[in-house]
Amino acid sequence: MGNVKLPKEIFGLEVNNDLLYQVINIQFANRRTHFAKTKDRSEVKGGGKKPWRQKGTGRARHGSIRSPLWVGGGVTFGPNTDKVFERKINKKAKRKALFMVLSSKVKDKEMIVLDDLKTEAKTRSMADLLKKTVKNEKKHTILIITAKKDENTFNAAKNITYTKTLAADSLNVLDLLAFKYLLLDKEAIKVIEKTYSHKAKTQNVAAK
Repeated sequence: MGNVKLPKEIFGLEVNNDLLYQVINIQFANRRTHFAKTKDRSEVKGGGKKPWRQKGTGRARHGSIRSPLWVGGGVTFGPNTDKVFERKINKKAKRKALFMVLSSKVKDKEMIVLDDLKTEAKTRSMADLLKKTVKNEKKHTILIITAKKDENTFNAAKNITYTKTLAADSLNVLDLLAFKYLLLDKEAIKVIEKTYSHKAKTQNVAAK
């Protein structure tokens, strides 16, 4: 057990729940995929010919069997894939929300920093590491953050259902909040600082 210095502007912020709420909603919206789709009158088959002449039949006039009035015709105002759910948010606000979540993990003692996170590409190796570092690890979800994309760490953790592996330069608010504990190495902290902030003061926190 020891101490590691963390940038205060990343790991020492107060949480603004309103900002977090906005960022979470926007991220959910941007992940949304639109599957519902109906055909309008220009997409259904048939209807190239007027069903019957305009006058003299005693029936209502019609121009095409593609009309929404007909069974099998197009759908008026139905759902389509043209609808866009994506929303934008200021980059500074998005980054600040990320820092707030990291800060809350430090404050709640839910972030564990290791000197070295390297392991064999075996599930057993990762399971043993988690057992040593996280108390009752099977009852909690764990987000493993590596300094860079590491195939060995990814392969070792992918079959452990309560974990997920992310590179330090690919963090997002939803994944940070979805997991109880953050497990990362010292090098990952440097990558986070370099990727998201260029000017940072430091503070001491417990590390393993």
